Amino acid sequence: MIQERMKVLSQREIADGIYELILEGSLAGKITEPGQFVHIRIGEQLIFPLLRRPISICSVNPEYSRLTLIYRRTGVGTERLAKSRPGDRIDMLGPLGHGFPPESADDGMRALIIGGGVGVPPLYGLSQVLSDRGVQVTHVLGFRSRKDIFYEDEFAALGETVIVTEDGSNGRKGRVTDVLDQMDFDVAYACGPLPMLKAVSDLITEKPLFLSLEQRMGCGVGACLACVMPAADKQDEKGYRRVCCDGPVFKAGEVKLC
Repeated sequence: MIQERMKVLSQREIADGIYELILEGSLAGKITEPGQFVHIRIGEQLIFPLLRRPISICSVNPEYSRLTLIYRRTGVGTERLAKSRPGDRIDMLGPLGHGFPPESADDGMRALIIGGGVGVPPLYGLSQVLSDRGVQVTHVLGFRSRKDIFYEDEFAALGETVIVTEDGSNGRKGRVTDVLDQMDFDVAYACGPLPMLKAVSDLITEKPLFLSLEQRMGCGVGACLACVMPAADKQDEKGYRRVCCDGPVFKAGEVKLC
């Protein structure tokens, strides 16, 4: 983990309130697993916003020292972040957390990648890594509506991509769980809202499944315990897992999705 003022190379709105931010810096070369995240300090003021903002890493190009973040503009912090322009410097802490284990899928295996809303971005980097390993990837990506969809072409370039919208304005109508029984796969990965992850884990019980959790975080390094989730095993010695440092990726069944 390092702290660095990374340089903004570009920023653009790619869907309704969804931004793609590309940064340059040595931190990009420190990322070891898809699904890790960075903790961003917003602005130069020390008082407000006080806490850093955790944002998952979408993809990384270590050769050019670049990383891509995708985030939703939702409050004061991300509102300020959305105003960043090329040449600006942003205080980043990372990489943080344990990501998806690429070794969980080998050459020739079939991987099902399931994402919902702003849970989609870290799955793009995962899909890139798995594709490079010779894994056949299939994506099921859920959004509320057509205006919320992003990176459809980027995912499609890596493998079959099924878009699901709640209102049916693009792709199939419904939720991602409505199409899972039509998919053939050896291992699955998912990231999205907690209710979606619980529904996915209830359906996928016979194959390996890895889940990336989205939780509010304070420190990002496991000290404040703001992001804890109860362990699924009642006999677990600790009784909980810290999403920021024990996760955010867990094997299904390790934490209680409540």
